[in-house]
Amino acid sequence: MMPMSTSPVSRDLPTSRADLDGRRVLVLGFARSGIAAARFLADAGAIVTVYDRRLASELAESVAALDGRPVTLLAGAEPGQVRGRLAEADLVVTSPSVSARFPTTDPWLRQALTDAEAAGTPIVSEVDLFLRLTRAQVLAVTGTKGKTTTASLAAAMLAAARVPHRLGGNIGVPLIEEADRLGRRTWAVLELSELQLPTLSRGADIAVYTNVLADHLDRHGTVEAYRAVKQRLAELSTPDGALVLNRDDPGCVAIAASLPDARIHWYGLESRPGADAWVEDGWVVVGGERVLARTEVPLRGEHLLRDVLAAAVASRLAGADTTAVADAIRTFRGVPHRLEPLGTRAGIEYVNDSQATIPIAAIAALEAFGDRGLVVIAGGQGKGLAYDAFADAIAGRCRAAVLIGETADEMERLIGSRVPVMRAGSMDEAVSAATGAARAGDVVLLAPAAASFDMFDDYAARGDAFRAAVASLPTEGRA
Repeated sequence: MMPMSTSPVSRDLPTSRADLDGRRVLVLGFARSGIAAARFLADAGAIVTVYDRRLASELAESVAALDGRPVTLLAGAEPGQVRGRLAEADLVVTSPSVSARFPTTDPWLRQALTDAEAAGTPIVSEVDLFLRLTRAQVLAVTGTKGKTTTASLAAAMLAAARVPHRLGGNIGVPLIEEADRLGRRTWAVLELSELQLPTLSRGADIAVYTNVLADHLDRHGTVEAYRAVKQRLAELSTPDGALVLNRDDPGCVAIAASLPDARIHWYGLESRPGADAWVEDGWVVVGGERVLARTEVPLRGEHLLRDVLAAAVASRLAGADTTAVADAIRTFRGVPHRLEPLGTRAGIEYVNDSQATIPIAAIAALEAFGDRGLVVIAGGQGKGLAYDAFADAIAGRCRAAVLIGETADEMERLIGSRVPVMRAGSMDEAVSAATGAARAGDVVLLAPAAASFDMFDDYAARGDAFRAAVASLPTEGRA
């Protein structure tokens, strides 16, 4: 194990890569964000230690990703050992899910971080370290749902316009290793989740909100606390940055009301005074100009259409022209696990919306298919949200429901006898049951309205399991 240096170095938060040389840095978490941070810090000359509660045998891929960099690994270390490293550290860099303020962080680590803060140890998240060090302009996208679609489409619009940019953040690509390589003419397009917002120290040049709904009450306790976290990006971006807000969303309207000095650009499905983007007479309108026909937008559902409008407003502010915006929309096929079409088997279409982890998102998914016959696969780990409205939507729109996971009992009780309900213990069983209940021309839709952690590692693993189960179905006839 590498000894920690005892030479005096700065304990101020870094403002340049050079500030990291010789610093004793403790990185908490060794997944994508932690790996990128450790690589960057080691390359900058820092003395890096990484802690992860997993055992070394579970971290082989993470260690390999360091490519031989001199990093000390505390894998599954005892709390006392980690506290000792915290006391010695000149800087602590956290992964998104690690915070003294989140009850989902181990209690002993929450207390250790609280003590370190009280002792004056600088603590910064990976994404905030990037924001502190980069010269790039920042287009940040947040919201309860729609972040990935909006950020990805905004990046596609900038690409079509040949505007220099990098896409990263919560979308799965940490940008910290490019912090000192991106120049002022480049846009960093960042997806920011509620895990990352509390740690931010600066706002964005363009801050985009898709919506502010109720979610993650397991971490934040109340809807008000969650919304306060979401509002932080807007507060930090005002008055110098531009806010792009959804006029159709009460949460966005509330943010605007609380920030009278903000420079706001509104979008929504209807034309209203002061709007920058809307839909009118079958056309997508941005900046008063018809961009393309509504029928040319390949994404389903009004909720995804709002994401298109948000991306269009933001990319125009960042320098994309109307032609590039239209071209990007026409060719954009969405992102995995967000109303992702998986093809047709025996006349039945299969669609993966595993990212619909809250009831209101799952309801939007059901509504995206209009009057088509639906068989929904729903359920998972609850998030402290009510399912009454989702049960009503299933009863009103679906031919049948297949329920999985911990919320299945509650959802079956709420649905009652209004539509046939089946239960499944695995995704393969769920897809088989849903296929048996569907008719030619119907849609089998995975829209869980719940988290995935009772059965899967994350929503992506759940969606991948759905995709694999669909792929195993016969292409003709019924099994």
